[in-house]
Amino acid sequence: MPMNFLKNWNFRYKEEIRYVFQALLFILTFLFTTIAGAWWSFGHDIYNEDIPYTWEMFKSGLPFSISFLSILTIHEFGHYFVAKLNKVKTSLPYYIPLPPFPFSLGTMGAVIRIRQRVYTNVQNFDIGIAGPLAGFVAAIFVLWYGFTHLPEPEYIFNIHPEYAIHGLNYADYVYQEENLGKVTLGDNLIFLFFKKFVADPERLPHANEIMHYPFLFAGFLALVFTSLNLMPIGQLDGGHILYGLVGYTYHRWFASVFYVGFLFYAGLGLVTIQMPFSELIWYVPIYVYFLYLCLQGLKRDKQTTVMLAFLLFAFQFTASYLFVGISGYSGWLLFAFFVGRMGVAHPPALVELPLSTGRKIIGWLALLIFIGSFTPAPL
Repeated sequence: MPMNFLKNWNFRYKEEIRYVFQALLFILTFLFTTIAGAWWSFGHDIYNEDIPYTWEMFKSGLPFSISFLSILTIHEFGHYFVAKLNKVKTSLPYYIPLPPFPFSLGTMGAVIRIRQRVYTNVQNFDIGIAGPLAGFVAAIFVLWYGFTHLPEPEYIFNIHPEYAIHGLNYADYVYQEENLGKVTLGDNLIFLFFKKFVADPERLPHANEIMHYPFLFAGFLALVFTSLNLMPIGQLDGGHILYGLVGYTYHRWFASVFYVGFLFYAGLGLVTIQMPFSELIWYVPIYVYFLYLCLQGLKRDKQTTVMLAFLLFAFQFTASYLFVGISGYSGWLLFAFFVGRMGVAHPPALVELPLSTGRKIIGWLALLIFIGSFTPAPL
């Protein structure tokens, strides 16, 4: 009896420590995203020694942090509650704070920890799809609110008073000057829909200024995060979904082709024939080795992986010769590296069950959401 008491007490003690740790991570993430939101929205820099950082400056980042973290939280609790419904042991979300450096978002997202083996492909499918669908719905609400509550066009002069001398035609002048308008948000099909059919065209901000509109920026980033989660690779949410739809063999083939294509696009234009030879002799072997490390996620033999790395580089290098100036988005390379290290193929489930018609419809809808929310070059 005393031994059982000690075991139960020890378990409760560990649980309480875990909850405290998770709460601290959330608080840090909230603080960092609020500081980041104030920087993106209004240029309030916590590191600027010439201008004291005030409470009002901090509060200006709340619209971004609250909306962005709300979407992130809804996404993670979508996973959590469906896991609980499937009687799969799981943790509450672990938020990942990121110090608010310039261009930081204050967070790298959040994860939940599945504490037991998920036995069936249907459980994997249900848990995997719940998060991105819930987060996507929340992002649509935030975007709808942001695009239907755009301030007057003169709002931008509160952030960039130097634009006022040019009036509302500032875009014709300021982006030709050095160091102005350097950060531009990319587009995806869903964001384009809101721009074209929901927003008041008279109030629609220039693409270079959307980060100053916190609800638009938070919704846009949520779509980017959603698309990354829905990539049909490995044990990403999209990997669970596609595995449930097509099974192990077809998923492995499609995920491999998709991953190689994604890696090709990400590195396109990074190492080109136009570079000086003195640089190429260093960059080429380092970059090919990087591709090799990424492609190890395909789980092929070493010789095949080396050959694929050289072939991928050769196609990218040839493309830079045939299409001068062509480029992908090197910002995806780090993500591709981590995904590759985790594995591209989805591990087989212990129990294979057929998906219901409703699940199949929702699964293909989720893949359409991926297509609609994927942004080739976010920033």
